[in-house]
Amino acid sequence: MANVKHILVVEDDSSLAEWISDYLLDHGYSITVANQGDYALAMIAEERPDLVLLDVMLPVKNGFDVCKEARAFYTGPILFMTACVEDGDEIQGLEVGADDYLTKPIRPQVMLARIKALLRRATDDNIKQQLVFDSLILNAAAKSVTIDQQVLDLNANEFDVLWLLALKVGTVVSRTDLIAELRGIEYDGFDRSIDIRISRLRKKLHEAKNQPYKIKTIRGKGYLFCREDES
Repeated sequence: MANVKHILVVEDDSSLAEWISDYLLDHGYSITVANQGDYALAMIAEERPDLVLLDVMLPVKNGFDVCKEARAFYTGPILFMTACVEDGDEIQGLEVGADDYLTKPIRPQVMLARIKALLRRATDDNIKQQLVFDSLILNAAAKSVTIDQQVLDLNANEFDVLWLLALKVGTVVSRTDLIAELRGIEYDGFDRSIDIRISRLRKKLHEAKNQPYKIKTIRGKGYLFCREDES
């Protein structure tokens, strides 16, 4: 069978886990299921799935803790599922290393689009491993950024935004295109995750010493990754 992607579904609601598994199996994915956070962490380490679909509220160890601990050894995409729509939970998920999130009740087509986008981006990153801009170096495999050999403290989702903008250096990337690439859907007018990532990323780049590049907002058009001295 040609390169079937393996997804680990982490969900303690057995009926929901079964529904998600059946849906993804029907779309050609290989599925394993964990119903506790501690089991999930062990399975991520042992099985190295291509993507982890991770519920937040879990027995023994919650999804935030699972994600944070897994990021010590796992670089694949992690997609959160949460019943809460508060910004604080979204921010916490992004800070511990999640790549994206889904709100419950899960919409199957949206879930599938997000999964495809994350897997496609992971594949693209593996093809093109490194981007170099003077002293600024982006490494896709490690999801790391260095400036004059000093590591810039970025989480995985901040790196993903920077990587996409850096791939199109000197070209304006619209907010709609950026969201579609990161999340696999068209902008619905309510998504704030990109705003959060751009704001944090811009601040960290601005504070870095000997950093020759910036993210500039082009009003009404999008974002531009360019040199500090470019207008």
